[in-house]
Amino acid sequence: MWKNISSSLKSTESYISMALGIIVVVLVGMLAFNFLGPKTDKGKVSEQAAKTENQSERKEAVLVNVVPTIHKVKRGETLWMIAERYYHSGYNWITIAKANNLSDPGIIHSDLELKIPDADVIIPAPEEEITEKPAVIEPQSYTVVKGDTLWKIAVKSYGDGFAWTRIAKANNLSDPGLIHPGNVLTLPR
Repeated sequence: MWKNISSSLKSTESYISMALGIIVVVLVGMLAFNFLGPKTDKGKVSEQAAKTENQSERKEAVLVNVVPTIHKVKRGETLWMIAERYYHSGYNWITIAKANNLSDPGIIHSDLELKIPDADVIIPAPEEEITEKPAVIEPQSYTVVKGDTLWKIAVKSYGDGFAWTRIAKANNLSDPGLIHPGNVLTLPR
């Protein structure tokens, strides 16, 4: 009798072991499929949630960036960054500088309160689209003098301060804000 009970337990034990083994393999397969397989509807839902969140952030940014207003400068901010925030164009930094009578727009300090005026967004035309040539000085090169900036040189050379990018590009300047008296710059025509 003990032999019969012992043999039936051994066969039952092997069935239980086999069933548990199958369950473990199925669970590992499901986990691997969820992590490594194609995106499911859950992935799509989270992508849609992220898109909705980004859209709501953009709407909030537009609502926050209503002009005219006063902006308190935070550490590390530049006029370009502030102009991008309020006008969605960094080129409007000049608008902010003029409205606040900044003598050196390249230097602004934390906690400075700037007036952000209501103004048109400045979007420069690509170089290919510029058809008329402004009154310019004739030389093909320019020697930097004390107090010069690329903006000032562009105004003298092209009649357009935004042309500073052409000068920076033509001279391969890695830091356009850093020019020294005596530097000779090529002025592209």
